[in-house]
Amino acid sequence: MAAQAADSPSAASVDQRPTATLPVTQLVRLSLYWLGLSSIFAGLANILGNRLQFTGMVTPGTEGTTLFGLTIGGSVVALVVQPTVGSLSDYTISRWGRRKPYILIGSILDVVFLYGIASSNGLIAIAAFFVLLQFSSNFAQGPFQGYVPDLVPVHQVGLASSLVGLMQIIGNVAGFTIGSIAAATHNYFGGTMALGVLELVTMLSVILRVKDGHAIKSRGGRSWLSIAREAWATDVLREHSFLWLVGSRLMFLMGASMLVLLGPFYLHQTFGLDETASGTTFLLVVGFVLVANLVAVIPAGRLSDRIGRKHVLYASFSLGALGMAVVSVAPVLQVAYLGVVLFGLASGTFLAVDWALMTEIIPKASSGRYMGISNVATASASIFALAVGGTLMDTVDRVVAEGAGPRAAYGLAVAFFIIGGLLLRPVDERRRPSSLDDT
Repeated sequence: MAAQAADSPSAASVDQRPTATLPVTQLVRLSLYWLGLSSIFAGLANILGNRLQFTGMVTPGTEGTTLFGLTIGGSVVALVVQPTVGSLSDYTISRWGRRKPYILIGSILDVVFLYGIASSNGLIAIAAFFVLLQFSSNFAQGPFQGYVPDLVPVHQVGLASSLVGLMQIIGNVAGFTIGSIAAATHNYFGGTMALGVLELVTMLSVILRVKDGHAIKSRGGRSWLSIAREAWATDVLREHSFLWLVGSRLMFLMGASMLVLLGPFYLHQTFGLDETASGTTFLLVVGFVLVANLVAVIPAGRLSDRIGRKHVLYASFSLGALGMAVVSVAPVLQVAYLGVVLFGLASGTFLAVDWALMTEIIPKASSGRYMGISNVATASASIFALAVGGTLMDTVDRVVAEGAGPRAAYGLAVAFFIIGGLLLRPVDERRRPSSLDDT
């Protein structure tokens, strides 16, 4: 593997970006693992929401705050693990390369901990296994995120990021679909384990077929503990554009998380759908999102190559705000579907272009570290969405009327999209010169 990586056409010195064009098949393999990673927590959010609502695990009216309690510990673990392990992988030397050992170990452990969640009926046990799942998943994801900066030349970043966005979309849809089928058939164990199988299959595309870049950062005699602490060094505070972009990403993903995490409550409480109808209707919602995502993702990436990343991202925030506003006030499901389509166009655009911009403004030599830190927004989005949105939903349901809570939470999501667009303004989208990369 070491010799193979050395001959890779994408090999580059540690402070330079690759220049050789990669085959499209390699780009597809490189992004396929995102399908498996994205499916896990999209599907699990749907499954846990339905288990809380339809299996008598909690008192009605406390579902939102209970779901937050189940997931908060794991999300905090994700915030710490992903940047730290991503930074460790920047310096790792192995026969398989610097990223693959982490991906393999994390993926196998994911299946073990998913089994723990699927077979547990107590809230404490589910919360504990969710913490472990976040550890193992981010143990794999932190290093994996370094691959696009590692291997993809500048002229293919737009295409590669579009493919990453596409696989995330398909993964989210696959997760939602698996969760909805689990709810419709009341087979939550089978649905949870199906998520693990899907991740293992997509993991093989990376482990078996993707060649690592050759360049490795030197530890300079430092200990691994010192390297782990480096992930949280204060030099990141000098990367102003990076920090503003992370904040902007957090706002978009918080708004998006509202639709996903509170979807089962919206369908049941606001429109009175039972367990089976809620599951099948969510499948229809997933279908609308998928089609809209697919329509947007590739054109958005290509358009951003021509007119700039930020212009396209502003459009995605605007569409997201409009879509969630429609869902919030929809008098009937048919109107809500229109808002879902607008949201799907927004999320497809965002996933393709935000990733491209992020890979261009970070120090390439520390791609594992910076991409790990950037995903703090992804990991914490669900925390804040549930903390604020779930609490607001339960409160409004109690004070106003059941069914009004999900509408209020979706209205709050509109504000998140607007704030995210404002945070994007200070970001300098000019590509980072190689001379500025840290070594």
